[in-house]
Amino acid sequence: MAEKRPVALSIAGSDPSGGAGIQADLKTFHQHGVYGGAVVSLLTVQNTQRLARVEVVSADLVAAQLNAVIADLHVAAIKTGALGSAEVVDAVADSLAGRAIPLVIDPVRIASHGAALLEDGARAALIERLMPLAHLITPNAAEAEWLTGRAVRSVADAERAAGELLAAGARAVLLKGGHLDAQDAVDVYAVGAERLLLRAPRAPDVARHGLGCSLSAAITARLARGEQLLDACRAAKAWLRAAMQSAPAIGAGRRPVDHFASLPSALEEEDRAR
Repeated sequence: MAEKRPVALSIAGSDPSGGAGIQADLKTFHQHGVYGGAVVSLLTVQNTQRLARVEVVSADLVAAQLNAVIADLHVAAIKTGALGSAEVVDAVADSLAGRAIPLVIDPVRIASHGAALLEDGARAALIERLMPLAHLITPNAAEAEWLTGRAVRSVADAERAAGELLAAGARAVLLKGGHLDAQDAVDVYAVGAERLLLRAPRAPDVARHGLGCSLSAAITARLARGEQLLDACRAAKAWLRAAMQSAPAIGAGRRPVDHFASLPSALEEEDRAR
């Protein structure tokens, strides 16, 4: 009998054009060799050019979806994306409290098209209820500014903000540096007293969407497969860069990443052995 595949779960919004949200997460999970489940937290009307409407799912329905999946599947890692409201954040925190399942928080607040995907009033719930449950939080610079109340424009700013997020309860932080004032794209990885700068050349200046969703999903998939956190972050970044370089020209607006991008050879060899 073939070995069971690890299960990863996304709690996030739906992008019907497939480039972001749970659709991107499920494709990323599949490409990384894990079985993907998805709890829908909000619905959007969007394509590659615009986001026209957001409908947040009721907190009790989000909790019911989540509890049903966890009661049945052996979930090895979970990620959250756009959660919509403070009530949904609280419901997710209530369902996950006391469970020893690695959790990655992608604190999605504003879509790449500019629409709000998390209300301002959810900040306290995110920091006080959900962040202490997470193995990792993956904010971009704007999200780190919102969470900490400090400007995050330089690598030094990002290091200070990461320290504040650790002090607020996060176990580890990957503060994404694509919008920082630096020649390279520099992500700050922070855990305990350790600060690592994960550098990569900047990708070509092409409008894209779904980058944060796909990165956090790749990290979650690799955690589900048993990788250590820093290794998972490094490998997920390398995969995302390849996925950005081969981004398909789908739609007339922001390009999705290439979720068919190849994985590091070690994972491919492991999958072939299953």
